[in-house]
Amino acid sequence: MAHDIKAHLRFLPLSAQKVRLVVDVVRGKDAVKAIDILRFMPQRAAKPVMKLLNSAVANAEENFGISRDDLFVATIFADEAPTRRWRRFAARGRFKAILRRTSHVTVVLREREAA
Repeated sequence: MAHDIKAHLRFLPLSAQKVRLVVDVVRGKDAVKAIDILRFMPQRAAKPVMKLLNSAVANAEENFGISRDDLFVATIFADEAPTRRWRRFAARGRFKAILRRTSHVTVVLREREAA
């Protein structure tokens, strides 16, 4: 019986646009291979996504007794989270709005079907 193993990362202080660049690389790959790919990516979003993937793998091993070698990344996506509006002083007594964007990342792992 195939289980969907989920893990969520909420309020990551990076924009969803930047996280999607990292997330798109590992979608559909084996879980162990995806973690290895993320380990060597230079993007700042790679480390939190790698920790999320490790968490999902640990959930699978602990709660369902599934080996990490049998898992693959079925779906992974990054959604926009609330944006904090910041203000910075600008010339001529004005304010410049700064948008501090955050994102929610969700990963779903599945067990490979035996061929």
